[in-house]
Amino acid sequence: MGTLERQGTTHALFPELFEWLQAPWGVARTGEAAIRVEDYVDDGDYVVRAELPGLDPDKDVEITVSGGVLQLHAERREERKQEHHSEFRYGSLSRSLTLPRGVKADDVKATYDKGILTVTVPMPREQETQRISIEK
Repeated sequence: MGTLERQGTTHALFPELFEWLQAPWGVARTGEAAIRVEDYVDDGDYVVRAELPGLDPDKDVEITVSGGVLQLHAERREERKQEHHSEFRYGSLSRSLTLPRGVKADDVKATYDKGILTVTVPMPREQETQRISIEK
């Protein structure tokens, strides 16, 4: 059985595009896999739920807010050994999400339960429209 090789001249016009298409789904060009998330607004809160099974949130997960962007970063280190068999999984996972305008980083809360990280961000209250009188 032969091995598959990338033809250098075949995709010369768009080599990065074809490398991206051949990479496993969810793996960024940096080699980091993207964290699978769902985000929605619930009762005045912006909620992000991230799938992070098998991680210790105290050791393996970092959450930061900077410049209106929520950044989730996790490191997976897992090793299983049996008498005649061993397996390991490791790697970095990351995801960045733009937060709604006016969100305060101090108000962001996070919980972790059964492999799901939930980040809750209170939405800023809409300001009432106030009419301004014109002085004469």
